[in-house]
Formats: sequence, structure tokens, C-alpha cells
Amino acid sequence: MSIKLVAIDLDGTLLNSNHDVSEENKAAIRKAKAQGVKVVLVTGRPLKAMLHILEDCGLTEAGDIALTYNGGLVQWTQTGESIRQITFPKEDALDIYKLSQELALPCNFIDLDVVHAPPYPKGKPSMYPEVMHALPFEPIDMTNLPEEFPVNKIVYCWHQEELDAKIKEIPDIYRERYNLIKSRPQLLEFMPKSIDKGKGLDLLSEILGIDVADMMAIGDQENDLAMVLRAGTGVAMANAIPLVKDAAQIITKTNDEHGVGYAIEKYVLN
Repeated sequence: MSIKLVAIDLDGTLLNSNHDVSEENKAAIRKAKAQGVKVVLVTGRPLKAMLHILEDCGLTEAGDIALTYNGGLVQWTQTGESIRQITFPKEDALDIYKLSQELALPCNFIDLDVVHAPPYPKGKPSMYPEVMHALPFEPIDMTNLPEEFPVNKIVYCWHQEELDAKIKEIPDIYRERYNLIKSRPQLLEFMPKSIDKGKGLDLLSEILGIDVADMMAIGDQENDLAMVLRAGTGVAMANAIPLVKDAAQIITKTNDEHGVGYAIEKYVLN
């Protein structure tokens, strides 16, 4: 097994239950880098929301890359410069907002720098401010959108029980048009159809010239499934959902037992 790149999810994978990166995980990542292995953090978050994690792991040097917005954006971590980006056209943003109104769910649009807050259903302010602390929220008039309105991700963030019930009401046509990802109990994410973490690995392959067969992907949730399946070596955390465990070749320890560091030490380091 010759692994040249390790793609790592954040929540439930690299981060422990206290949302920290353990010293064991940091050490393993630094050792892998020292051996010339590319280490790429892959997340639904924007870069600004993970800079402290990248810095903790020594992943903000020249040539370091992150996959953000579930693989829809590839960025140099040192500068934040975009290498590749896939966004929603304005028509899709309007379409998904219209659906949110029909379902009576609050909706937000996220780009590189801002979370756009359109009018919410009466008595249902978005819960996304509880989740997203790295970007400012700005109100937006949906009847007067600018001609250029690039959106990286669209979310519905609401109480889990009601959100789950409403998800069942979403017409199949929306699943055909977009990728729908339940990334947290209270969070439904919409991504362009051409985006998932597995396709993000293909982008990395094009940019870095590393075959996906020589990649390891480590994750725990449904939005990690595509990259665990796509990578040559798919690794599930011991705390992963059954779907991800079934797809993986390797099951490592839990996120509270430094499972990322364990997998790197055992299968990547010489």
C-alpha cells in the first residue's frame, strides 16, 4: 500500500468530541507531511471556519491545499486563493429558496465571504448562526438579486425532528437536480449536482497529479461516503455510521481515540 495523499473529514473524524485536534493526530499529520505525503482536510465548512485547525496541523504552508464546501472549492490554504470552484447559478438559488418557502423552512446562501439571509418563514429564524461562526450574516432581497450571484452552498437549518419530516416531503426532482446532504442533525445542505467529496478527490487528482488509487480518505458521516468509496483506501472511523463502515476497507479507532493518527501511523507512514 503506497499512499501519496490522505483526505480527512473534520467533525467526528479529525476533531474529537470537544472539537479539538488531539496531539496524537497532529503528530501523525506532521510526520506524513515530512515523508512527502499530501494531507488535505475535506469539509463542508468555508476555509475561514477551519483556519485554526489547519494551523494546528501545520497545513498552512506553501503548496498546502484544502477541499471546502464538500469538494466544491479547492483552495491554497496559505493564501485562501481559489484553484477550482463550482457554484450554483442564480436560477438554482431561486429554485431552492422557493422550495424552502413551500416547506416553511429557513434558508441561507453561503459564498466565500458571507452567509446571505433571505426572509425566513414567520416565527422560524434560521438556526445556522448557531453553527456558522466564521462568516458574517447579511440580509438579502430575493426579489432583487444581482445578476452575478455565485453561491457555493445552500442550507436549511432547523430543529431536527421537523427538518427530518420536511425532508421526506421534498419532491424527487430536487434530488435529481442537486446533491442533498444531511451533514448535522439540524442541517440540510444543497450542493450542485457535480459536487461531492468523492468528485473533490478527482479534482485533487487533476491538480496534483496523484492517482485516486494512491489516496486514503477518512470519514464518519453520509457526506464522507463518496470519498471513502472513491479513494484507493477508504477508512471509516469506529464511530462512523453503518453506511460508511460498510463502504470502507479499514475501520480505525474512534475520533476520541485518535483514529486518524492511528490510521496514518499504521497504513501511511514508512
